[in-house]
Parts: sequence; C-alpha cells; structure tokens
Amino acid sequence: MRILVVGTGGVGSAFASIAARRAFFDHCALADYDASRPASLVASLDDGRFSAHRIDASSREAVSELIRETGPDAVLNAVDPVFNVPVFDACFEAGVTYLDMAMTLSEPHAEKPFELTGVKLGDYQFDRAAAWKEKGLLALVGIGIEPGAADVFARHAADELFSEIDEVGVRDGANLVVEGYDFAPTFSIWTTIEECLNPPVIWERDRGWFTTAPFSEPETFDFPEGIGPVECVNVEHEEVLLVPRFVDCRRVTFKYGLGDEFIEVLKTLHKLGLDGKEPIRVGGVEVAPRDVVAASLPDPATLGERMTGKTCAGTLVTGIGDDGAPKSVYLYHVADNEETMREDGAQAVVWQTAINPVIALELIADGTWSGAGVRGPESFDAAPFLARMREAGWDYGIVERSTADVV
Repeated sequence: MRILVVGTGGVGSAFASIAARRAFFDHCALADYDASRPASLVASLDDGRFSAHRIDASSREAVSELIRETGPDAVLNAVDPVFNVPVFDACFEAGVTYLDMAMTLSEPHAEKPFELTGVKLGDYQFDRAAAWKEKGLLALVGIGIEPGAADVFARHAADELFSEIDEVGVRDGANLVVEGYDFAPTFSIWTTIEECLNPPVIWERDRGWFTTAPFSEPETFDFPEGIGPVECVNVEHEEVLLVPRFVDCRRVTFKYGLGDEFIEVLKTLHKLGLDGKEPIRVGGVEVAPRDVVAASLPDPATLGERMTGKTCAGTLVTGIGDDGAPKSVYLYHVADNEETMREDGAQAVVWQTAINPVIALELIADGTWSGAGVRGPESFDAAPFLARMREAGWDYGIVERSTADVV
C-alpha cells in the first residue's frame, strides 16, 4: 500500500511515528503547507519508506497534483476539517481511498439553532455517498479515536453484548495537566472551538437529529484507570451523526469533560467574536479571528514534555444484554502521556487519535475491511479492529457500569 498523509501537525506526525513500526505499507508521503515540518519528520524517522512534500490543502487542484505525483492507494486527511472538501473531492476525482478523522463542517439552523439542525457534520460527504459507491470507491470518515474507536466500540456492543440498545453515549474525560501554561488545549484549538461552540446534536429514534444549547445537560461521569469523576457536557460530535446509521439503538449522545475554566474561556472567545472563521481586516491585512487565537496558543504537538496524566475516550452503552437482563457497559481506551511520549514521542491526545487510522489502513490493505461509498467505522466488523488494538499493545477496556455512575 502507498499512502499520502495531508497534514503533519500533531496527529499527522504521530501517525507517521506509529506507522513506521508497522510493515503494512510500501511508501508514505507526508505533506504540509509548511514544508519544513514533513522534511524534519522524515529526517527524524530515518526510514526510506517516507518522503516529504509541500501542499496547500485548501486547493483541490494542489491536492490532485500531489496525488498524481505520489501515486497513493489511500489518502489520510490529517488537517483541520475546514480543508475537508478539497481533499475529499480530490480523492474522488483521482479514484483513491479517502480517510479522515473529522467530517465536513456543520452550519447551525438559521432560525432555531438550539432546536433544529441546519447543515450537519458530514452532510457534504454523505450527500455524495451514492457517487462514491457507483465509482467503487471508499471514503472512510471519522476514523480517529472519537469518532473512530468510539464507533467501533458501539458496533462491538451491538454485535456481541446487547440484544437491545437504549443509548449509545460517548464520554470523553482526562486528568491531563500542562505545566507552564495558564491555558493550553491538548488538541487543535480551531477544531475545539468549532465542536464546542456549535449547537450540540442529539439523535433519538422517534425524533431524529436535533440540537441543544452548548454545554447543556451536565453530568458527572466516573472515568476508569485513576482519572475519576469529571463533569461532562453536550458537545457537537460526529459519533451522533454516524452511529445511528448502522447501530440499532434508541438514542445517541456525546459528552465531553471540558471543565469550568475551559468552558469560560470558550464563552469569552465567543462573546468577543474571536471564534469567527471569516477574515476581518486589521491594519491592511485580512485574518480570521480564530486563526489569531490558534496562532497565539502553543502547538498541541509540542506539549508532550510538559504534560502529565491520562486521557480516556469511550462509549457507554445501556440496554438489554444477551441474557435478557438490563445491562450497562463502558468500552474505552486510555492513553497515558508518559507512555505515549516514551513509545512514539507524541503526547497522549494526538497519539490516541493517530493509532486508529493506522489500524484501519492495515485492515484495508489486507482486505479485511473493504467496501464502497461514504462509510463510518461502525459500518465495519468491529472484531478485527479490536483484535489489532490488542495485538499492537493498544488495549481497550470494558467495565460494567451502574446507572448510579451517571449523575
């Protein structure tokens, strides 16, 4: 297999470091707008299977040209989702497999943003699913940790653990601390602003997709492996748009453990208009306020040496077990920053995201996962994915829960 990775920020770099220890690919081209980033990464890997390139991911033509130049079988989109459309479209035109870790962006409903959906996450991609299927091409969307492994957990629960599912509730929490900074997001602040300030989406069988206010329905969730209780709130996320398409259940939610301080910072950015995506003129220069915020904060990829703690991504599934009794289980993956830095030189949050496209590409390369159209991870057999996680030493956990665990 030949691979092109578009974007060598935190996740793209971590993907390369992890993939370098695997044998499923023949060549991996690493590309970024800042040519020095992939060049430095390739030099550090010291592996002849990797090459470095410059790319402007905002240009479909530029992406198409690099696809022609590098000849990939699959393209991994590892840039912020604002660039998804040109990368997605270029892959379709070139006839190559496409993977991303976040879907095309949403737009709130113009009149009732906290009740009704407008343009949903991934609508652009799923609107083109028939064309991809007709062409025999696969676009695997949302194959990070969340979405990604969280969706695989939901599929595994449906196939192996439950006869009837009431709710699939993705819950994300951490006890990570970054020394030396008053405020330092451990993931792309651009993406964090997008998903946290947009109206959260919920899906219910009898109602379909609908929205609520940002940070709504707080609950305290007790995360495993020493992380402990964390208050989680509704956040817009892809799992809610993906899981109901292939997993039979009554309700799907996503809640994120942000913390009061983080939420207040995001609210302040919104009040000041600093979350804006559209460029404004400042002293003769046009710049988007959100890009200024991102440029002012430390690069998440560089925080690993200052970071301590663990991060947990998982899926709480409730319903009726195969034995006919009420059942509640949390399927999860925990990444310890000390371990991920020691193993691959990547901080825990980006590393935890990056291991999943590595597994998915391995499964695609050997034909275990195959198909056509626009599909999420929950549309594939979960068993081989989970087996690869364990074989690689990236094990997941399953714990029985009680309704008392959610307050």
